Amino acid sequence: MTEGAWASAVLKQVSRSFHLSLAVLPRSIRPAIGLAYLLARAADTIADTRLVARASRVDHLRALRGAVARASDVGSTDWTLATAANQSNPSERRLLERLPECLAGFRALPGADRQSVRDVVLTLIAGMTEDLQHFPGEDETALAALETWQDLDRYTYLVAGCVGEFWTDVAIAHLPRLQTWDATAMRPLGVRLGKALQMTNVLRDVPRDLRQGRCYLPRRALSELGLSPSDLLDPAAARRARPLLAAALQTALDHYEAGWRYTLAIPRAEARLRLACAWPLLIGLRTLDLLARDAVWLDPARVIKISRGRVYGLIAGSTAAIWSNGRLAALARHWVARVRAAAALNP
Repeated sequence: MTEGAWASAVLKQVSRSFHLSLAVLPRSIRPAIGLAYLLARAADTIADTRLVARASRVDHLRALRGAVARASDVGSTDWTLATAANQSNPSERRLLERLPECLAGFRALPGADRQSVRDVVLTLIAGMTEDLQHFPGEDETALAALETWQDLDRYTYLVAGCVGEFWTDVAIAHLPRLQTWDATAMRPLGVRLGKALQMTNVLRDVPRDLRQGRCYLPRRALSELGLSPSDLLDPAAARRARPLLAAALQTALDHYEAGWRYTLAIPRAEARLRLACAWPLLIGLRTLDLLARDAVWLDPARVIKISRGRVYGLIAGSTAAIWSNGRLAALARHWVARVRAAAALNP
């Protein structure tokens, strides 16, 4: 199997939704973006390996960070083998086993792409490391929370928003039609696109994260409602916490609208790049729509997930509209309006 083929195969196994975006991207930017994702996903897998002690996971992340910073090989080190051996998911185990090949592909990138991948992966690993250090436990008995909305905003930048800057830089470097883009204007919009998607993950995963000792909803905002992070463990608290959900949805929608401005600024002739941005935005908005309509959104037994059929429906609808800014903008407005209505938010 060629280098590109194995990387594509691993990507497809570890990320159903991102693989769709990667597959449609212009061929010239796939290697850098694909390798950045594989390295970041490997780091995320290490961070989430609960069978390995938290302090050891932090050390493993630092070792991977050092390998990326130096563009060096990790080889078959004890920690890569240990974390791979503790994976119940065979796809994630295979990813860690092939981490040396991921790093080899990273080192083979052209200099500018290698620097861009290095910068974004180091930022992502820093975010994962901070996360492990801020949340000390593995279950609700050691539940900790972020303190403020600013802390949540910083978190969404470190683990997702920085990717928007990376995409912008790589796209401008490789796509002639983007040479007229103003990077200083587009990079912040790219950041907000990434933050929109991460806010969706945060809100969708609140019940599960609480039971893993993590509350990303700010403690101070909860306190203003007379709630504590531990109160959210009771699904019956969903009604009392609804104003906090509404505030978080408002922040997410503001980011989504910036993400759509980013997408619509991509020249129509770059249809592949437009689709790669539009698809996750549409899937994310559909997820927020389901969440906003769920009266018991704190119930861990409820899984908010879009069916494969609905995903393909969103893909088909956006593909038909991708050549028209008017049609694509109308599609975006439709889903933003649905979420606003479901959450009872004023436009």
